[in-house]
Amino acid sequence: MTAPGIWPAAYSSASRTSTSTASVAALTFLSLPLAEYVVMAGMFGNSAQYGMVLMSLLVMYCVIFDEKSRKLASTETELSLATQIQTGMLPSIFPAFPNRPEFDIHASMDPAKEVGGDFYDLFLIDEDHLAMVIADVSGKGIPAALFMMSAKILINDHALIGGTPADILERVNRQVCLNNKAQMFVTVWLGILEISTGKLTTASAGHEYPMLNLSGRYELLKDRHGLAIGAMEEARYKNTEIQMKKGDSLFVYTDGVAEATDENEQLFGTDRTLEALNAIPAGVSQKEVLLAVRNAVDAFVKEAPQFDDLTMLGLTYFGPAGRAEEKEIS
Repeated sequence: MTAPGIWPAAYSSASRTSTSTASVAALTFLSLPLAEYVVMAGMFGNSAQYGMVLMSLLVMYCVIFDEKSRKLASTETELSLATQIQTGMLPSIFPAFPNRPEFDIHASMDPAKEVGGDFYDLFLIDEDHLAMVIADVSGKGIPAALFMMSAKILINDHALIGGTPADILERVNRQVCLNNKAQMFVTVWLGILEISTGKLTTASAGHEYPMLNLSGRYELLKDRHGLAIGAMEEARYKNTEIQMKKGDSLFVYTDGVAEATDENEQLFGTDRTLEALNAIPAGVSQKEVLLAVRNAVDAFVKEAPQFDDLTMLGLTYFGPAGRAEEKEIS
C-alpha cells in the first residue's frame, strides 16, 4: 500500500508533467511559424515558410515521442521484473541435489518472449521419491506466465500431499477448473522416481511423449494421455510405470523443441530430436545432453526467429549405490 500523501503527490507530478508536455507541444507548433515571419521572412522571403513549419512539426513529434519513450521504458521495466520473478520460481542451481549420487538431473527453459508459459520443476517428495514436472501453458506473455506460476504451485503442493501422478493431476485439474474464467489450460508431464528401486511412474495431461534410453538408444515412449489441465473438470488420468536400471536416461521437453521451425517452414520434429539425442556420446552429463539438443535445434533453424518457449529436462539414473558403483563396474 502507498504511504499517505505519496500517491496524490505522484499523481500531481504526473499531471503537471502531462500538462507541461502538452503546453510545450502547442507552444512549439504555434511559435515557430510565427518566428519565421518575424525573423526569417525579412532575410529569405517566403521561401523559408515551409521549412520552418516542417521544423515545428519535427520538434512536436520529438516531444510526443519522448513521452511515448518514457511509457515504453516503464513497460520494459515491468517486463524485466516479471522475467526475474518467473525465473526465480524455477530451479536454477545445478547440480540440484549434490548429495544424491543416485541420479543426475538437469533442466532449462528459454522463453520466446520476455516471459513464457513453459515451466519445469524437480523436487524431493521424500528421501526416496523424486518428482519431475514439465509443462506448457496455452498462450504467451504475462497471462501465460501468471497461469504458469499458479499451476506450478498447485502441482508442487498436491505432489507433497501424496498419491500417484494420475491422482495428483486429477486433483490439480479439479482445482484449476473451479475458477478458470480465462479458459486457459496447461499440458503437463509428471513423473515420480522411486530412487531405491528405479521405478518411474508417470502421467500425462496432453503433453509431448517422453524419450527414454533404456537399451542404449533413446526411443519415443507413447504413454497414456489425458486432457490438458483446465480443459474439463471430469478429466481422468492414467499412470504409466517404467523400470529404470543403472545408466538409463529420460528426456522430456515442450513442443518448442519439436516444433522449432527453420526459414523454409520445416519443423525440427521428434525424429531429429531423437537423432540429436542418439548422437551424444555415452556417459556425458545431463547438462551436456540438453546443451547438445539445443545446439542441434539452433543449427537447424539458423536465423529463423524463435516462436515458442523451449524447455527441456533430462535425467540419468545411477541406481541406489550411485555413480561410485557405476565407475567400479566399468
